[in-house]
Amino acid sequence: MSKANNVILFGFGVSPFCGRVKVALAEKGVSYEEREEDLCGGKSEQLLKYNPIYQKVPVLLHDGKPVLESSIIVTYIDEVWPSNPLLPNCAYERAKARFWTDYIDKKVFDTARGIWLSKGGEEQEVAKKDFIEILKQLEEALGEKDFFGGDSFGYVDVIAIPLTTWFSACEKFGGFKVEDHCPKISAWTKRCFQRPTVVKSLPDPENVYQFTIQFRKMHGL
Repeated sequence: MSKANNVILFGFGVSPFCGRVKVALAEKGVSYEEREEDLCGGKSEQLLKYNPIYQKVPVLLHDGKPVLESSIIVTYIDEVWPSNPLLPNCAYERAKARFWTDYIDKKVFDTARGIWLSKGGEEQEVAKKDFIEILKQLEEALGEKDFFGGDSFGYVDVIAIPLTTWFSACEKFGGFKVEDHCPKISAWTKRCFQRPTVVKSLPDPENVYQFTIQFRKMHGL
């Protein structure tokens, strides 16, 4: 584990986007100071200072300079600490990784949210159908490979795996199992969670589920 190098992560325990940064730092062997934000009770002055535009986590502070947006932060980490690279060497493969990152960013969390934050009924069924179709698209991208980039755990895996900690909440509220519809994604998830860097960086899915229950109560559901 390398020295902290003046690395501070402003985060929130169950956030999958903060999870990406934690996994990337763990893969690189970079130690850091973690500062937990209370997103429900009030954001810190430091968070508002370092991310005045979006006012959200994660924020990576490196040598006093803030880096924002999770996928951008992961790329930054990969460039600043180049050992054990996450992005492939081939320009075409890097472009593919960025495409799937963009797809995941635009599709997965918001669709999942439509399941666990729904009142149920047709609205939830539509969200559940869309969610499963999105995962099937990711299954096609994964193919027969162990990881999205091939034989090695890489950039797209770092981007995607934290989101799976929210799948249990989706399953419980939506009344389905991801494994029944997308067995390759389920197997990939289990494969990723065999990595100590993933296990130590991500929250227990039960904690995420309990958070969604509290969040629903806050919104009168």
